[in-house]
Amino acid sequence: MQPIMTMEEIHDFLDREFPQIHMDGRVLTITDVRPGGLTMRLDPEERHLRPGATISGPSMVMLADVAAYAAILAHIGPVALAVTTSLNVNFLRKPKLSPLFCNCSILKLGRRLAVIDTILTQDSSGEAVAQATATYSIPPRQNEVQ
Repeated sequence: MQPIMTMEEIHDFLDREFPQIHMDGRVLTITDVRPGGLTMRLDPEERHLRPGATISGPSMVMLADVAAYAAILAHIGPVALAVTTSLNVNFLRKPKLSPLFCNCSILKLGRRLAVIDTILTQDSSGEAVAQATATYSIPPRQNEVQ
């Protein structure tokens, strides 16, 4: 499955439709859009930390959710009302205070549901710090009969 939106188009869409994700400064950046997937980077700041100088669980969940949504957009186009219906996260290792990458792979992209697998990594070792599976509900298109 080929993407139909570029990184720039997805960034523009997110900036326009969801400006709140950058309210305290831009920390999320798409670094790669590819057939069946996408990679997004989180540059953590103080607000993303928890005691022990590690990236917080809620920050990792946010990255997985936004990245999975962006992967869907890349392949179906700008659909603001696609919504998360399920997100299951497995925290595997303590992440350091350094950039976090979320590599998304689309497992299923149907007319009504999309399922995305995400792997969060930090360094060149490629060891996962977390894994999440996200399911999204895709609203019917204007020309589809209910």
